Amino acid sequence: MVTFLPSRPGRLADVPSFTRAIGGAESNVACALAAAGHRVRWVGRVGRDGFGDHLVDTIASYGVDVGGVGRDPDRPTGVYFRTDSDRATSAHEVVYYRAGSAASAMSPATVPYESVADARILHLTGITAALSASCLALVRELTAPRPGRPLVSFDVNHRPGLWREGGAAEVLLSLARRADVVFVGADEAERLWGAADPAAIRGLLAEPAVLVVKRGAEGAVAFERCAASFPTPPLPEPGLRPGPRASNAGGAEVQPVRRLRTRPEAVRGSGGLPPVREGAGWGKAPRSGPAPAPGEPALGEPAPAPGTPAPRPRDTLTPTPAPHVTVLSPVGAGDAFAAGFLSATLRGLAVKDRLRHGHLAAAAVLTVPGDFAAPPRRDLADRLVALDDVAWGTLHLGPGWTGDDQEVRTP
Repeated sequence: MVTFLPSRPGRLADVPSFTRAIGGAESNVACALAAAGHRVRWVGRVGRDGFGDHLVDTIASYGVDVGGVGRDPDRPTGVYFRTDSDRATSAHEVVYYRAGSAASAMSPATVPYESVADARILHLTGITAALSASCLALVRELTAPRPGRPLVSFDVNHRPGLWREGGAAEVLLSLARRADVVFVGADEAERLWGAADPAAIRGLLAEPAVLVVKRGAEGAVAFERCAASFPTPPLPEPGLRPGPRASNAGGAEVQPVRRLRTRPEAVRGSGGLPPVREGAGWGKAPRSGPAPAPGEPALGEPAPAPGTPAPRPRDTLTPTPAPHVTVLSPVGAGDAFAAGFLSATLRGLAVKDRLRHGHLAAAAVLTVPGDFAAPPRRDLADRLVALDDVAWGTLHLGPGWTGDDQEVRTP
C-alpha cells in the first residue's frame, strides 16, 4: 500500500498534513533484506495507477526484484493513514482504504505457486490472509504441505481493523501451524489466543521448527526444534556464484543455490532472498515441506517401534534481551526484526545471533521516523552481535547509531 504518515503527533482529526511513503509488512521485509545484501523478490499486485507506479519504483530502488508484481487495470492500489503513536496503545489510529484494492483480489489464480516455488525462503504474514476470501485461499495454497516447498516464514501480524467479521484467532493459528518459522508478539498472542507466556504460546504452536516470541523491550525468546530446524550452512556472499552440487559428510545432498523470495501482504508479494536450499538437521537428510507434527520423530530419526509411545519433539530455548533504545518512532520494528532474523538465518548464524540481529534491525527502525530503515552495516552489526552478555546488556542505541559508532554506547 501507499502509506500516509502524519506530519506531527496527534489524532487523525487534528493532523494537518501527511507525507507519502510505502507500506506493507512484506515489502518492508523485502526492502530490508535487499538492503542487507540478499537477493530478494517481492511478488504482489497493485493498481495500474500512479500510486502503483510509486510503490513498484520505490521497492525496486532498494534492489528488490519486482518482476513478479502484477498490475490490475480495474482495481486501485490500496492506501492507508496512521497516527504516530505506538500500535500497541489505544491512541494509535489506522484508517485503511483498501476494500476492492488490487491486492485484495489476489488469489491462487493470480499468484500461482510456481511463481515462488524456486525460492529458498517464502515469507508471508497474517495481513494478507485478512484481506479477502481469495487472499486467504492464496495463503493456504502457499503454506500447503508439498515436497520441495520453500521454507515458509510466517509473521502472525494480527491487525484487528482487518478482521471486523471475526475469525482471526482460528485462521491465524491454523496458518502459523503450517509454517516452518513463526514470528508472533506476546501481546498479540494474548489478544488472539489468551496466551502471553512464551511456553504457553509454544504449546499452541508446537508444529513450527522455529518459533520466535517477541516481547517488546524485554527482548525475544526462540524455541528451536532439535534436528528439525532450518539448517544454516552459510550462503555465498552476494555476487558470488555457488559451486556445483555436493554431498556433506553424512551423505546428505546439499541442494544447489536457488533464488529466494518472500510473500507479501496488501500490496503483497514476496521477497526473495539469496540462494541455496539447505538440507535438514545437522548432517541429516535434506528437509522439505513443513516441520513434523507434534509427536512425530524429527527428521533423520528412526520411527518408534510399534506399540511404543512416540517421542515428543525436543526444543532448545534461547531467550535474548533487547538492547536499550532511544525510540524516535515506535512503528515498523516487527518487520525489521523479522528481516534481521531471516538475514542471519540465511548466513548460517546461531539462533542467539539471529535474535540479536533481529533486535539490531528493529533498533534501526525505532531510531528513525517512518516505518522503514536500512539495517546497520554488516560489519557493525556483527561486531555488536559478538559482544559478551554483559556488554550486550549495557548497549544503548540512539538516533544515528547505524551511521556513527559514537552513538553506540556501552558504559
